[in-house]
Amino acid sequence: MSFVVAQSHFIFGVRTGVRNNLCFFDEQTVVFPSGNSCVCFNTVQRWQRFISGSERGQGMRAMTISSNRRYLAVSDYGERATVTVFDLQHEQGRKRKVLSAGDMSVQEFICIAFSPDSKYLIGLTGSPELMLILWLWEKHKLLATLKTTNTNNPVTQVSFNPYSNTQLCVRGTGVFKLFRYSEGALKPSSVAKVESINFLCHTWVSEHRVIAGTDTGRLLVFESGDLRREISMTCVQGQPARQVEVKKIKDANVNEGPSVPSITAILSYSKGFACSRGPGTVFLFEQTDENGYRKTREIKIPLDAYCSGVTLAEYQQIDTICISPAEETLAISTNRGQLYSVSLSSVDMNKEDKLHFEFLSQSFHSSSITGLSICICKPLVATCSLDRSVRIWNYETKVLELCKEFQEEAYSVALHPTGLFILVGFSDRLRLMNLLIDDIRTFKEFTVRSCRECAFSNGGHMFAAVNGNIIQIYSVTSFDNILNLKGHNGKVCRIEWSLDDSRVVSCGVDGAVYEWNTQSGKRESESVLKSCSYTGVAFSSDCKTILAVGTDLTLKEIQDCQVLREVPADETAHTALAVSHSGRVVFTGTSSGTVRAIKYPLPIQKEWMTYQAHSGPVTKMVITYDDQFLLTVSEDGCLLIWKIIDKEGRGLKSNKHIVHTEEILITKSDLEEKTQHMLEMKMRLEELQMENEYQLRLKDMNYNEKLRELSDNFVQQIESLKTSQQAMKIEMEKQECENQQNSAELIMKHSKELKDLELSYSQKLIVEHEKYQDLQQKHQRMQEDYEKQLKSAEDRKIQAVEELTKMYEAKLQEKAELLAQCQEDTEQKISVFKAIIKQAEEDEERKILEIQTNYEKKMKTEKQTNTNLKGKNSIMAQKFISLQKQIDDRSADINKLKQERQRLLGLIRSLESDIEDLKRQISGHEKTSQDKDHIISCLKRKNQELEKLKFVLEFQLNELKQKTEPLQHDISVKKERISQLEEELIQTDKSNAQLKLTVSELKLKLKTRDKEMCKESQKVKDLETHLQRLKSDLHNCVGFIQEPKTLKDNIQMIYARYVQQTERVERTNADDTVQKALRHQCDRQERTVNGLKMRLVKSAEEHEKVYTKIMKENMTLIAEINELRKELHLARTQAKDVRAQLALLKKPKKSQPLEEAAYQEPKQLGVS
Repeated sequence: MSFVVAQSHFIFGVRTGVRNNLCFFDEQTVVFPSGNSCVCFNTVQRWQRFISGSERGQGMRAMTISSNRRYLAVSDYGERATVTVFDLQHEQGRKRKVLSAGDMSVQEFICIAFSPDSKYLIGLTGSPELMLILWLWEKHKLLATLKTTNTNNPVTQVSFNPYSNTQLCVRGTGVFKLFRYSEGALKPSSVAKVESINFLCHTWVSEHRVIAGTDTGRLLVFESGDLRREISMTCVQGQPARQVEVKKIKDANVNEGPSVPSITAILSYSKGFACSRGPGTVFLFEQTDENGYRKTREIKIPLDAYCSGVTLAEYQQIDTICISPAEETLAISTNRGQLYSVSLSSVDMNKEDKLHFEFLSQSFHSSSITGLSICICKPLVATCSLDRSVRIWNYETKVLELCKEFQEEAYSVALHPTGLFILVGFSDRLRLMNLLIDDIRTFKEFTVRSCRECAFSNGGHMFAAVNGNIIQIYSVTSFDNILNLKGHNGKVCRIEWSLDDSRVVSCGVDGAVYEWNTQSGKRESESVLKSCSYTGVAFSSDCKTILAVGTDLTLKEIQDCQVLREVPADETAHTALAVSHSGRVVFTGTSSGTVRAIKYPLPIQKEWMTYQAHSGPVTKMVITYDDQFLLTVSEDGCLLIWKIIDKEGRGLKSNKHIVHTEEILITKSDLEEKTQHMLEMKMRLEELQMENEYQLRLKDMNYNEKLRELSDNFVQQIESLKTSQQAMKIEMEKQECENQQNSAELIMKHSKELKDLELSYSQKLIVEHEKYQDLQQKHQRMQEDYEKQLKSAEDRKIQAVEELTKMYEAKLQEKAELLAQCQEDTEQKISVFKAIIKQAEEDEERKILEIQTNYEKKMKTEKQTNTNLKGKNSIMAQKFISLQKQIDDRSADINKLKQERQRLLGLIRSLESDIEDLKRQISGHEKTSQDKDHIISCLKRKNQELEKLKFVLEFQLNELKQKTEPLQHDISVKKERISQLEEELIQTDKSNAQLKLTVSELKLKLKTRDKEMCKESQKVKDLETHLQRLKSDLHNCVGFIQEPKTLKDNIQMIYARYVQQTERVERTNADDTVQKALRHQCDRQERTVNGLKMRLVKSAEEHEKVYTKIMKENMTLIAEINELRKELHLARTQAKDVRAQLALLKKPKKSQPLEEAAYQEPKQLGVS
């Protein structure tokens, strides 16, 4: 047989008292502490993943998540405090490192924080050390320690600069310091003079700027550690209500102002920051410029829909504010263990309407859970708590089905097996209530005060309730008290029914475990151990043995008044137990909050599995009837659902096939109201359908007309586009022809100019060539002449010839150079003209290409528009055909609806009269709104007068506080007097009943004596008649005195007639003494009866007087108590009004919420 284990499945509740107890892992997953674990909760898919806490730790104190959302750090309280770092990307939250303070004796870390790069971790220890400890946590290295301040000014928060890994900020009462890590030590870099300010929270908004909130509602801005400005949330005259004022502070040593709502949590984000503003309120601020901030929205916690009367939901103090990575969701946690969220993605920051939080998961218990119960027919579990609420959960869908808050604390709860009724024990009485669709309604009350334990039988026909040390069993059908099981000497702690409802087992603080017979009311077995106070008891699966746990640290199995076996525990005591219906496992809860699974039959040695569950003692635990879930509750206010599986991960197989029903209860009045509402809604729906159909017909007609207009317009546009396209084609053809002609003309012109240039340059070249030839001819002629002259005069003119030759050679050289230069000039001019021609050709070609591309683009766009228009035209034609069909169908529908039109006209006429009535009501409402505006203006004037009444109201508040204390003392004294008088009344009733019994006995004796007296008197009368007859017969015999024979006959006749009677007479005469004694005794009895009757009358009169006196005193005491209650209620209401007025005096005078509050309470202010 494989061992059965329990796996954490889902938990309802939040652990309070942990700093930063809510953070986002991603957009859909939040992390918060619950019980003794950290829970990763997916808000969309509604699953939970558990990260178990430390086994040796005594409780969590703080938690934080790294900036990359990967690591989670949790600090635990203990003799040697530790900080555990978990890897959230691991499926089970794998434990990475466990950090400690080294050799220093540290019991707790009250605040921890990661550096921006998630490599460093800073921890702040609690009093009296108040030290900062810096770790390089991945290497498990302690880098630096520093004592922050003394115990008179404790530090409560530390944070890293999000832009620097080495700069820290600490704050506390009169403390605001910046530290920097350098050269292996933490060194103070800035200390502000703020001794008179109590800082509650702070946040970094930039690299050098920190905004801190105080207990008096102030927002102070520090830059580089120096106090520079204050963000005032009061309205400035002449500015809108949402505009905040930023005041510059010249003197850093500031004093606190008057008391206003404190700022307990603050958080920065990309647009600005969010902060709490008193109970249940969060303000959003956006940065307008470098130093300015603007309040954009106000978000409030709404009234709790489950609570009846005055609720504390809107007075919850906000402990933590966090925002999702994409800044789309803002979530908060409160000091009453509730989680709320609001979506920022769909919020318009410029709107003035009010914004409210919603529950992030469910509404949880905020105090210790005292009762737990399940039913057979539905997957429901009921819990009750000291927070005065009763809640119905569904452990399959993991939702809260019903919740109701009462005026008294609830101590015990029991669900009927059908899941339709619930039994709740309050401080004043025991109430049987119906579970309706949306309410828990009382229909029967029983006079059982402070019922700590109650339970329905498995059949549902009876229930047992504990009244002190007595177990009272009632019938569910007749509500009569069937049995009173007496025997316990102390309070009964736990009761449980057997499977067949024939027995009940109970245990108490007197160390007794009793098994009762529910038919006869007798004890069938008992086990008493006076040194142990039992806290839990249960039948085994076969109901043959009893399992019990108590303060003696053992689990006992009892059978036939004997303890069969004991399983000793460790140092932790068991507080509750539950046995599976299959009989394979026993679960126990301990005082440390753990849950243990023990095999059954119980082992000889200590063999069990321990699971981390709650942060407080387990108060109740129960297993569902199909052995699939284990439910545990604790003093920490959490309900934990465990899945019971074997080691292979499969659920237990149950022999019972349980089918859950879906029926609910509803009262006849509610059903009639809902049916009436449904009828009204149906009529309204029909009217809306008719109106919508009418509107649809109108829209169809309008759309048909628009469609015709659009189709006509599109047809006209298509025709105009076609004509414009034809005209453009013609114009393009003309333009192409013109372009061709222009290009041909340009080509001809350029060719002609080129030819002309070629001709002119060729002529110039010919001329120059002719000149050159002439010069050559002249040179030849001159050379010939000179040669002739040289030949004729060589000898004489050699020198002259040489000079001449040199001269002419030089000239020739000059001419040759001139010729070459002329050739170069001509070539340059030819190249220039060619370049000019080429440039002109390129310009013309470029212009032609540009014109061509422009026209091609125009052609493409026109073709594309043409194709688009053709497609749209085809689509519109199809739509036109379909709409024509719809028009035909609608015309048929119109013909059908025309027949109904006549019927509806009468209804319309009746509705028109209703509309006129509503218009008159609207005009009346407008008048009332004008009156309200006038009242608001009057209240604004009265607001100034209320400022004058402030000191008077404070004095009245003090007087009322002083008055309530003696009144409460008088009430307690009167209650004691009432209890004494009630006891005296009970004694008098008992004595009166005893006297009535004695009187009835004496009356019976008197009746018997009267009967005997009647018998005796009858006998005397009979004897007297006989004597008279005898005397008459003897008198007759005297007349026969002279006649002996006749006398003898008469004497014989008398003897024959009276002889026996005379014997009786003789006997009676002989018993005269007896008769006299009898008469004397009868007389004495009559006198005693008369005396007793007189005493009875006197005692009855005395008791009547005492009873009337007690009743009068009781009535006067009740009247005095009622008066005192009224005075106390009046004093509380006046005190609350005074507080409200004082709060109103601190809030902005021109804000709309205050004006509405002032409008709602003008009478109370006038009375106070």
